Amino acid sequence: MAAGEQPGTGTSPPACRLFLLVLSVIITDQVLAASAQGMSIGINYGQIADNLPSPSRVSRLLRSMQISKVKLYDADQNVLSAFLDTGVEFVVGIGNENVSAMVDPAAAQAWVQQHVRPYLPSARITCITVGNEVFKGNDTALKANLLPAMQSVYQAIVALGLQGQVNVTTAHSLDIMGNSYPPSAGTFRPDVVPYIQPLLSFLSMARSPFLINCYPYFAYKADPGSVPLEYVLFQPNAGVADANTGLNYDNMLYAQIDSVYAAMQALGHTDIDVKISETGWPSRGDPDEAGATPEYAGIYISNLLRRIEMKQGTPLRPSSPIDVYVFALFNENLKPGPASERNYGLFYPDGKPVYDVGLRGYLPPMDESKSARKVVSLLALVAIASITLILS
Repeated sequence: MAAGEQPGTGTSPPACRLFLLVLSVIITDQVLAASAQGMSIGINYGQIADNLPSPSRVSRLLRSMQISKVKLYDADQNVLSAFLDTGVEFVVGIGNENVSAMVDPAAAQAWVQQHVRPYLPSARITCITVGNEVFKGNDTALKANLLPAMQSVYQAIVALGLQGQVNVTTAHSLDIMGNSYPPSAGTFRPDVVPYIQPLLSFLSMARSPFLINCYPYFAYKADPGSVPLEYVLFQPNAGVADANTGLNYDNMLYAQIDSVYAAMQALGHTDIDVKISETGWPSRGDPDEAGATPEYAGIYISNLLRRIEMKQGTPLRPSSPIDVYVFALFNENLKPGPASERNYGLFYPDGKPVYDVGLRGYLPPMDESKSARKVVSLLALVAIASITLILS
C-alpha cells in the first residue's frame, strides 16, 4: 500500500476483479433461490407454443421476479429439473387424456413414481391436479372416471408417505355453477351434483383444496353493456350488495369465489378451501371480443396483485387471504380458439412484458450449458490461484 493511501481506496489487481466477477456468477442461483420466497402470487406456466424459451431460462425469469408458486398442466421433467433446489412450489397435472388410465391403481402408482417421487424434495411439488375442467365437456366416461382416478393417485401418494405434503385435486371451470348471484345463493349445476357431491367428500377427507378457474373477463365479454367495467377490473365502485348476507362486493372475482363456498355449503361442506387455479385478462382478441386490450389486462392484473400482496380475503372469509394462480406466464401461439386464447400472457416469448404491472424480470439471452459452467469453474480456479500467488 502506498504511503498515505487509505485502505480500500486503491485499484484492485486484475485477478481480484476476476475473482469477484466469477464469485458473483457462482452465487447468482443462490440469490435467486432466496428471492423466490418473496411473492405469494402463483402463475400458470402453459406451453402450447413453438417459440417459448427453455425451462432453464424460464426458471431464471420467474425467480428474478420472486415468483414463489408455479402451476403446470403436466409434469414436464425438463421444467421440474430446471427448478431443483430453488424453493419454488409446483402444482403438476395429469392431462384429461390420461385421467381414465389413472383409475388403475398400478398406473397411478407408476405415474407418481415416475413424475413426482424422483424430484422430491429438491422440487417442491405440493399438489397434483387430476384433469382440468372435466365437467365442462360432454365426455361422460371421463366424468365418471375422474373421482376414481383421483382416489388412485391419492392412494399412491399415501403409499409413499407423502400425504399432507402433496395434495390431490382437480381444477374446475366456473360453468359448473348453476347459479352464482347473489353469492350466498350459489349452487352447482344439477347435472354435476352427482359427481361433485362425492368429490367434495374426497377433498374433505384428503384435506385438499377445491380449485376453480375464474375469469370475470368472460362475463364482461358476454355483456359489456350491462357488466360495469370497474366491477370486473377491481376499480373503485359502489359495489353490489348481497341482500341475504348484507355483504358488499366491490369486484366480481370475490363474488365468484364466495358463490363457490355457498354451493359447497349447500352440499354440506364448510371445511374445504377454495383456490383460484386460473384467472387473467387477454391483451388482445378478435373484433367481437370486447375489452381485450393491454390497458384493461394491465389494470386487472396489477389490481389483483395489489390485493394478493395485501393478503386480502373475500367478504365471506375476510381472514383467509385469496390464493390465486394468474393465467398465464407467456402468450401461447398454438392455442386454438379465438385470438384472446393466445394472448393471456404477462410476457412475450422473448421475455418482454406485454404490459407493465410492476413485475420486473430477467430472461437470460441463452442457456448456461455444461460447457459454459465448466468455463466458469475453470475461471474460478484461475482466479483463486492468482489471488493465492498475490497474497503469498
